[in-house]
Amino acid sequence: MLPTVLSLLTACSEQKKPQTAQTQPATPAAPIDTVATTPPAPVRPDTAYVQDVAAYLAGQPVSQQSKLQPLTTQPAWQAFAADADKSWATYNTTRTTKIESWAATELDSVRVASPTIFYPFSGPDLLNVVTMFPASKTYVLLGLEPVGSIPEAGLLENPKLFPAVKASLWSVLNFSFFRTNDMAVELNARNARKSQGKTTPDTTAVKPTKAVVLDGTLPLILLFATRTGHQVQAVRYVQLDKEGQLLDADSTVIRKPGFKTVPGVEVKMLSQAGTEQTVYYFSADISDWKMGSTNDAVIKYAQSLGELTTYVKSATYLMHKSYFSKVRNLILERSNYILQDDSGIALKYFRPADWQLTYYGTYKRPINLFANHYQPAMTAAYTDTVHRPRPLPFGTGYNWRQNDSNLLLARRQKPL
Repeated sequence: MLPTVLSLLTACSEQKKPQTAQTQPATPAAPIDTVATTPPAPVRPDTAYVQDVAAYLAGQPVSQQSKLQPLTTQPAWQAFAADADKSWATYNTTRTTKIESWAATELDSVRVASPTIFYPFSGPDLLNVVTMFPASKTYVLLGLEPVGSIPEAGLLENPKLFPAVKASLWSVLNFSFFRTNDMAVELNARNARKSQGKTTPDTTAVKPTKAVVLDGTLPLILLFATRTGHQVQAVRYVQLDKEGQLLDADSTVIRKPGFKTVPGVEVKMLSQAGTEQTVYYFSADISDWKMGSTNDAVIKYAQSLGELTTYVKSATYLMHKSYFSKVRNLILERSNYILQDDSGIALKYFRPADWQLTYYGTYKRPINLFANHYQPAMTAAYTDTVHRPRPLPFGTGYNWRQNDSNLLLARRQKPL
């Protein structure tokens, strides 16, 4: 029996040996497979220069390794930075903290349901929209002002930059809106250069220092991103084709867009909460006639964004007019929420069956420049003793004083 048992054990041992020999090569294969299936970590673009430019324009410290670091030791920049800090401290006390407190309560549910903010007639006003809607993923801004470019180091060395930046920000920090005439001078180098060549008396109203560096909205968008606590991640020039598709664009298209071109810029930024956000600015005339010449590219693009929350203020009452019907209809058809002052969509276009309206603040007649856009229906709504308007603890729009301003929040009765 013993020889038989030994024979069986030997046979079993011999059967196991080949199995061991077969499985041994598989041992090192496992980590190879693991390495092959692990996706590579995303590589963030090197945008240190762009962020440093944004900080420099905002009067905030740049990185120690930045090429701009020596410029921040100059008395001119240091005086500019000290003045900027003072202005922003006042602005944050009188406006930012009040808006944040009000919006946290009144817009709480709206913010949660607002991944995409559509802000027509905005110019470079990233400041107000991110204060109202700080957690949105995408902001789409539209204005007549040119896109502009990232200032190069040589331009940033020009001390005339600082009064130009200060002048560009003056009205928005004091009145909450950009004055269109100022932007035409300060944010359009081509027009300003033409104006400098005039011999008419109004030539003296154009300050050459403003035309040297601020060639569009992008420098101010970067500045606002930094001053609202964002880290700029990337900047890309874009354009819309006739079908409203977003395409890459080169600097030539941005500087000299064709008649049928819709140039723009994409800014990627990171919020203080670590949220990745994207800002788009398009330089576009959105009157019905002009949009027809671009095959309604802006409308098609906005329709591709899905459900919108629209924000409108200081919009010169253009959507009261018949020849801005396309953008007005887009907003009414594609928005679940609309937050606007009285310069946005006229009250008569909000059908009660479609919209629930909440009024804030005080409605007074428009300023003299827009006196013909007075709305008796707004006066009736604001004097309703049953459904009284809710408080608005800050100023906004053309009637910018706190006790003179108004906002309307329109909620779609049946969300899209």
